[in-house]
Amino acid sequence: MDPERWQRLSPLLDALFELDDDERERSLRLMREEDPQTADDLEELLKLETDREDFLSEPLVAPLPGPRPGVEVGPYRLERMLGEGGMGQVWLAARADGLYQRRVALKLLRPGLVDPNLRLRFTRERQILARLAHPHIARLLDAGMSHDHQPYLALEYIEGEPITDYCRAHRLSLESRLDLFHQVCDAVSHAHANLIVHRDLKPSNILVTPAGDVRLLDFGIAKLIDTDLAAPEQTRTGVRAFTLHYAAPEQVRGEPVSTMTDVYSLGVVLYELLADAKPYRLKRQTDAEWEEAILQGDPTKPSSALQRQADAGDGDTPMLRRRARNVTGDLDNIVLKALAKKPEQRYPSVEAMSLDLERYLAGKPVLARPQSVGYRLRKYVIRHRWALATGIVVTGVLGAALTIVAWQGQQAVQETARAQALQDFVIGLFEGAGAAPRDDAIDMRSLLDNGIVRANSELARQPLARAEVFGIIARLRLGLGDYPEAMSLLNRQAEILKSVGDDAPASLQIEAATQQGLAHRQLDDPRKCIDAMQPWMERARREQSQLPAQVAEFYSQLARCRSTVGEFNGARQLLEYSMTIRRETLDDEAGVAENLFDLANVDADAGKSDVALASLRNALAFLQQRVGERHPLAIQIHRRIAILLREKGLPGEAAKSVDAALALSAELLGERHPTTLALHRQRASVYMEQGWLDVAERDLRDTTPLLIERVGERHVDVGASFYTLGMLAWEQGRLEEAERDLGQAVAIWRTSSARTRMVRAMAEHAQVLQALGRVDEARAEVAQAAQLAVAQLGLKHPFVADVEYAHGLILATEGDHAGAKARLSRAATLSRNAEGQPAMDTQAMELSLAREQARDGDAKAIATLQRMATAAPTGGSEPRNLRWRARAYLGEAECRGADAAQARANLDALANELHASLPQGGRLPREVAAIRTACAPPSMQ
Repeated sequence: MDPERWQRLSPLLDALFELDDDERERSLRLMREEDPQTADDLEELLKLETDREDFLSEPLVAPLPGPRPGVEVGPYRLERMLGEGGMGQVWLAARADGLYQRRVALKLLRPGLVDPNLRLRFTRERQILARLAHPHIARLLDAGMSHDHQPYLALEYIEGEPITDYCRAHRLSLESRLDLFHQVCDAVSHAHANLIVHRDLKPSNILVTPAGDVRLLDFGIAKLIDTDLAAPEQTRTGVRAFTLHYAAPEQVRGEPVSTMTDVYSLGVVLYELLADAKPYRLKRQTDAEWEEAILQGDPTKPSSALQRQADAGDGDTPMLRRRARNVTGDLDNIVLKALAKKPEQRYPSVEAMSLDLERYLAGKPVLARPQSVGYRLRKYVIRHRWALATGIVVTGVLGAALTIVAWQGQQAVQETARAQALQDFVIGLFEGAGAAPRDDAIDMRSLLDNGIVRANSELARQPLARAEVFGIIARLRLGLGDYPEAMSLLNRQAEILKSVGDDAPASLQIEAATQQGLAHRQLDDPRKCIDAMQPWMERARREQSQLPAQVAEFYSQLARCRSTVGEFNGARQLLEYSMTIRRETLDDEAGVAENLFDLANVDADAGKSDVALASLRNALAFLQQRVGERHPLAIQIHRRIAILLREKGLPGEAAKSVDAALALSAELLGERHPTTLALHRQRASVYMEQGWLDVAERDLRDTTPLLIERVGERHVDVGASFYTLGMLAWEQGRLEEAERDLGQAVAIWRTSSARTRMVRAMAEHAQVLQALGRVDEARAEVAQAAQLAVAQLGLKHPFVADVEYAHGLILATEGDHAGAKARLSRAATLSRNAEGQPAMDTQAMELSLAREQARDGDAKAIATLQRMATAAPTGGSEPRNLRWRARAYLGEAECRGADAAQARANLDALANELHASLPQGGRLPREVAAIRTACAPPSMQ
């Protein structure tokens, strides 16, 4: 039998084997009316099974070639199969080309599938997933065609378990199960908003991660409801493209589907979450029985299914009876409305179903029940039972009322005492501060330390007041840059709040989580920031209407951490939530400007420099028009604009933004404020790029002692100042000073939160060590920097490429030609794939690689040098420097050829041009001079 024919018959034969004789005959009779040839083939195979004991002991057709572990599909290597469906297989795969490390769920068509409809569905799945960007939907990471022309999709690999299994394994409460279901509804609603119907919603397609987040999978048969390109619900031979147990009646009948089809499937999932059972009780688990139940049967109420399990002793009987009581009534009706046979009788949308569940949780009447006066009155009484009970007690029993009033008075006294304690603490904190030298940051830290001692002694019996004090001091510590000390205080605050439990105000809990996230981010650990804040996400959603300011700041802080780890879609969504709250609820235009700034930073983190620059300028214009030109946020916006302009090789424009930020910081914060001093350092870096080395040195020498006096010798910003001083000394040719200052920066950052910047400083320190002849030290340091960079940052971070580049330059200087080429090639590849890497940095790596390749006479490399040497000027210093270096390396290559005299003339012209443009010298003029010396005729060497 040919493989294609067997591919069609095999699933039908499997289905017939599962039926009893009567059902089998009935199915064959119905099939013969539609496709006689298929029915005859199946009947012949069934007869073989009866007549021969060795039937199917060997395959009827040669096995189809297919994927197996170790095979490479595109840039991915297959590890193991995760699952298999009617149209495809899903494999766990890893990136095989070495560009970066990532495991994905790779979706492939099943081997041998030639049905154009299936290939069309597979292609459409890629188009569907590309339209979806939601934190609860598995992301499409990549798509392409394998070497054997098979399409593949690389999806986010989700480590989780089906939602029903997760709920059973963790013994989740009813409220927790509904919280998870709300996440599912959000994801499906997002798909519907993009005109996409999933059509195969079931627990195995709804996974819950270990962190408790839902991920919706498998849009393989999803339908775009704004197009006529819909895959058929069923093939001619009856192979379904959906899972029968979760299918809506219209799917079973082969009728058109709509968003209400997904509502039905969600109803089945919700039924299982509530009752741990299917909606229909069947005598035999056959497809025919299921079809009949879905089309004509009435589902059992979830509460009845739970009660039946309790009566039978299946599981925790008290828990089942308790849940049956809770499900009875509103939840029964919500589920049954979703499972209505006719689509028009169900909820009109997933949002309507989700809102009805929210009404249930809030104690309000649900729309799934008739809105009788008695029902609404009963819900009102239950919802306001405490207020009504209090009123009855006040009216009926005066003595009880007086007791309640007295208790409330006592509570008010306690709140007043807590407020008074906080006031006394703040006043006492600054007692005696007037005797300290003005702007003395060390005295401020001493005051804060004394405040902690006082809080522990004076507020020992007021844990909430002590927790608030710790939070206040932690915020002050964060402002001073004392991130580890702030983190320690916030951890102590968290222990107090945990001991207090539900008595702690929601505002204090959300603020504490926000500050913990900020501290982790400042400590250069955004992943811990997410881990600390994510458990409070649901609480923040519930308190959004009552605490809009705190929740908006919570969303913003969590978004910043998500952006830092590359979760750009999730970050953007959180910032949009925050901005909506600030616009519509708080009328907080300064907060809106801050979120616009945050959104621009997301674009910058994602490597969209041009988009980020435009967004930053829009945020600045909004801030100046709506809030005022002298707002502290403008300092940060100008500063970020300057950074992006420097990355684009435009130091002249960057200098204007730095000067604007510096003038505003000096006016609003003071000349000795750490932010102002940091801006002096940033301006010195711009001066260096423009060739004004003496001005840069003067600015740094003046401000670095002030910064040390202000924040202490081991502060991360002091490390940044030493780093800039070291780079300046290197530029000026003072290698001993460069080694000392860069080494000091590395030492400070090694014991602080700036370990990300440390790896790049180590690589540059290694280059200076190598220039000083300390070769063994240089090799050891750059190797350690590479190891730390990969371990801490991952292969997609730009600094990993930068460290690899430095290693390649060191090997080139030592004369290890082959090793240098290998390192520089890897650096260029990593840089091209890095997130947020400036294009100029990648071009610099490609230029150095071309130089090494040109030593072998590589014509392609020499052509690259010629192209970069003659590139059209764009006005920036970095493109100009690249052109100069390319001309120098091209001259070096031509010196090895027949026209060495012309090469020497070209190098002389370049040296004169550099002297005119960079009169104070620098590394580039020294490098060109060295190349020219090496190019001298043999008689002059």
